[in-house]
Amino acid sequence: MNQIYRSAIFVFLVLVSCSSLKPSAQNDEPQLKRIAYTSSFDHTSRDCYVYLPKSYNTNKTKKWPVLLFLHGNGERGNGKDELEYTLAHGPLYEAWIQKRDLPFIIIQPQLHMHGFDSVPDSYFNKRKLEDYPKRLKSGAPNRNVKSKSDALLGSMVTNPGYKYGPYGPPMGWETVEQDLLQMLETVKTNYRTHASRIYLTGLSYGGFGTWYMASKHPKLFAALAPIVGWGHSDLMPPIAKSTIPIWCFAGGRDNVIELKYFYSGLNALEKLGHPHVRFTIEADMAHDVWTRVYAGEDIYNWFLEHKLN
Repeated sequence: MNQIYRSAIFVFLVLVSCSSLKPSAQNDEPQLKRIAYTSSFDHTSRDCYVYLPKSYNTNKTKKWPVLLFLHGNGERGNGKDELEYTLAHGPLYEAWIQKRDLPFIIIQPQLHMHGFDSVPDSYFNKRKLEDYPKRLKSGAPNRNVKSKSDALLGSMVTNPGYKYGPYGPPMGWETVEQDLLQMLETVKTNYRTHASRIYLTGLSYGGFGTWYMASKHPKLFAALAPIVGWGHSDLMPPIAKSTIPIWCFAGGRDNVIELKYFYSGLNALEKLGHPHVRFTIEADMAHDVWTRVYAGEDIYNWFLEHKLN
């Protein structure tokens, strides 16, 4: 009996020892952190989201690509209790809400309100956090369906003149340029990032912000994907000189950011000799092209094909 007892104890200790060497499931799970910073625009205290992908904690040697995402106009807020509005769309919605295993560290800030909530009957005064998507304990919520549009499909003139100035609609991401740069530096300093794989994407207002940031800092990003935001031709020379790979998206039925405004900037890139420009028109879609783009696999795979030399 003593020998059997000692053998059983030995087997138990071996099993315990082996199990302790395995990373716990909890440590292997993705994480969503809030990183505090002080805005250079108005010196207020704000937070941004930083998403760490699955296996970040358990794979101690891997350096991860970084994806900076700029949201659209409807997700503005105070960067504190309103930050959750930014989870409505984009790569972080896919990774955190839909629980997709996207292999990026994702930085997601919130653009200042800039007085948009003071407009009479403002959309911002009617939105409620409880109506926005949440990460569920089990499974993922249903996706929003594609919006319907009565707009006709068809060709557009190629040089209509611009609706906005070089930076796009007023009071956009250009106002917090230094904040975005500081966020990138903070993440590169505190997390294991791949320095040659910093990517930039954004939708609508964030699409305009993507063009702006790439023009001002053309050597920082390995690739960019502006969605339903056109780039002004004045911004194109630095982008063309650095030959940043670009994949731009527009909606054929988009009456918010119309297709006709995209061509001048893209033609300017071509004339300047940029060899890596890709333009996709989702002809059946209105303004919410991002719902299809970010829900797919192609854009993430395309990002990972590129890195800085």
